Amino acid sequence: MIADEDMKPISPGAPVSCPSAEHVSTGIPIPKPMRVITFSPAEWESFTQEWASSLKDLYVRVARHTGSGDQGVDVAGFVNDGVWEGGWDNYQCKHYDHPLRPSDIWVEVGKIVYYSYKGEYPPPRKYYFIASRVIGTKLGKLIEAPDKLKEEARKNWESSCENGITETFSIPLEGDLLRWFEEFDFSIFSSKSVVELIEGHSKTSFHSVRFGGGLPPRPEVPIPPEDHDATESRYIKQLLNAYADHLGTPINNISDISVSSKPFLKKDFSRQRERFYHSEYLRNYARDTVPEGTFERLQKEIYHGVVDIYDDNHADGLARMRATVTQAAQVSIISNPLASVVQTQDRQGICHQLANDDQLIWVSTDEEV
Repeated sequence: MIADEDMKPISPGAPVSCPSAEHVSTGIPIPKPMRVITFSPAEWESFTQEWASSLKDLYVRVARHTGSGDQGVDVAGFVNDGVWEGGWDNYQCKHYDHPLRPSDIWVEVGKIVYYSYKGEYPPPRKYYFIASRVIGTKLGKLIEAPDKLKEEARKNWESSCENGITETFSIPLEGDLLRWFEEFDFSIFSSKSVVELIEGHSKTSFHSVRFGGGLPPRPEVPIPPEDHDATESRYIKQLLNAYADHLGTPINNISDISVSSKPFLKKDFSRQRERFYHSEYLRNYARDTVPEGTFERLQKEIYHGVVDIYDDNHADGLARMRATVTQAAQVSIISNPLASVVQTQDRQGICHQLANDDQLIWVSTDEEV
């Protein structure tokens, strides 16, 4: 019988970190490497493609082989415009339910040796193995010892490569292929850890959506320069039309605002340009921090949030613009990934971006002054 002294009261240990309101709401955050381990094959495929986009800073072109018969190429980074001949690196991404073993890679080693021997491409400068559940200890040690890796690859050629490289025919390691194998530089083989993948992924616009943790701080928006940029021409023209419609007097250029009978228009013009610049800087910020199309969805949300007010009857173009911009400040965007960083000026400035594209027109064509 179990002794009574062997039965102890349940006594959970103290939390590793101080609990927060977020913990109560969502639970203790799962470390990013642990999340990667739980990825399904489809999620792993998406993640590695997102990660590969971070390699564009290292290469002139990054591409993934998607055709039948990959010939040992997964993600290829090309050093220059010479493509294969200009130098390239190969990243072989593997999803298994266990750490990567030597038996998982022999056929991949065989492919890169065989197809480079056949002249399909020159050997890569570096060949990285990447695995969702890391590189196993035994394989890691082999990779660190190129001569030992070559010896083991030779031993396993018959069982893993001879009939594994292609289903069409057998490829025995003999003759010219054997000589190519012996001269092949096995020091090109290396690996990337999951932590390194996450670090690279963090530099992409997919990271915050994939792993959470919030968006990085937004840079300060500078005061708009005195001279307006060519990209501002259409929304500025629309503003001038709205002012002219309000005054009942033509306004052909910005300098006319300063000498108009309504000095408040100059302040209004500066305010609208500031709002436009806010939204343009948010567009640039979104390009680097959230998936493509996120900012465009925000613009669409703002449009549908203001269009009914915009379509109402208004005394003039200025009244229409002001009512629309005021409504934009009230639009709820809680479902958009950018919601946590969007400011009032951004919402209002998006109205001028829409005006720049003639999606909002303060004074209709037949009414333009």
